[in-house]
Amino acid sequence: MDVFSYMIKEVVCCICGGLPLFLLRATLTVGVDKMKTVVMKFGGTSVATPEKIIGVAKRAILEKEKGNRVVIVVSAMGKTTDTLVALANEISTEPPKREMDMLLATGEQVTISLLAMAFKALGHEALSFTGWQAGIETESVPRNARIEQIHTERLERVLENGFFCVVAGFQGVDKVGNITTLGRGGSDTTAVALAAALNADKCEIYTDVDGVYTADPRYVNGARKLEQISYDEMLELANLGAGVLHPRAVEFAKNNNVPLSVRASYSDEPGTIIQEVITVEKNLIVRGVAFERGIARVTASYEKPFNGSLAKIFMKLAEHHIDVDIIVQSISEEIPPSVSFSIKEESLEETKRVLESYRDEIGFVNLNYEVGLAKVSIVGSGMVSNPGVAARMFDILRLQDIPVKMVSTSEIKVSVVVPESDMEKSASALHDAYGLSY
Repeated sequence: MDVFSYMIKEVVCCICGGLPLFLLRATLTVGVDKMKTVVMKFGGTSVATPEKIIGVAKRAILEKEKGNRVVIVVSAMGKTTDTLVALANEISTEPPKREMDMLLATGEQVTISLLAMAFKALGHEALSFTGWQAGIETESVPRNARIEQIHTERLERVLENGFFCVVAGFQGVDKVGNITTLGRGGSDTTAVALAAALNADKCEIYTDVDGVYTADPRYVNGARKLEQISYDEMLELANLGAGVLHPRAVEFAKNNNVPLSVRASYSDEPGTIIQEVITVEKNLIVRGVAFERGIARVTASYEKPFNGSLAKIFMKLAEHHIDVDIIVQSISEEIPPSVSFSIKEESLEETKRVLESYRDEIGFVNLNYEVGLAKVSIVGSGMVSNPGVAARMFDILRLQDIPVKMVSTSEIKVSVVVPESDMEKSASALHDAYGLSY
């Protein structure tokens, strides 16, 4: 601090009666343009090696040199999380969820400390923060917690001092002090939630793809990058299997109107902008095709009408945090009543245990299930004003001899459950039919 600045500080301190340092800075900056805040998130492949971590630091430095305050959110390096899960499975076939949170949270802690070291080696000041040090408070649900609030005071003080803030994604702490994790892809949620809490000017998600595509280009030939996509469309795609963004991250962005973009960590090319209203490619009725493997269908059959047991099924599953997707019920005078629903195959064994344990209370007589299924969906806000989109989808699948097991619709999406062996064939046929290919 030069002599003049020091004198000004002393005068203001006298006037303000010894305000805390961060309030003093606010006083000194009255009349000066507020610095913009940028949140940058880097996934596991972007920080997989020391060289890549240094590259992340250099990219963040370029952002700070534009005059911005910068928060960096990172995932665990490379396949670290998978390695930690494998270690746990060597100890126990069913490791306690609380202890899994404790274990998995260490992956990001390695990354943040190394990245803070990289900044220091490049001549810049940075401090690393675990999720709980960053003030991220979650609900008490091990392995899949939701963020309830973020206390940003500590981060704000560090940013005002001109430091980089390096925050561990994917984790937080509940009200009683337990470390929690946010589920796969939770670092996206951390970044967007922090952007909302800090009133950031933009949030950039850096990954190993250069944007949001009309379909996964690894499986669908002709898939192309979208310049823009709406929050609602992106939320549907994320929920339906498009792995480029975590659904909760998109939900946070939409609810808080956080400017969001998805970009490649390996280039400077612009990515895909996600916002409320899109201004390009508005003529597309369908904007993307999403698909997801590993779907199971569960069917509970009855001898007599449900009599309230329909609610009991899904209440019990919800109590055990089992996500249910498509639900179809059948009530007819000619056949016994039944209800079918889709879940992820990984939840099947727990679903069976839960339902069997409440068989008498729920009242079903048979429980059947089918595995080896996939969900294929079309998404687009243009569906609202264009009737016949679903009919065309079913006709396209019929011409490809693809059986449809279940159907779900909303204003901007149609999903079908098909045999997993037909997933890629279905996605490619729909992608071509709706004019999404190059």
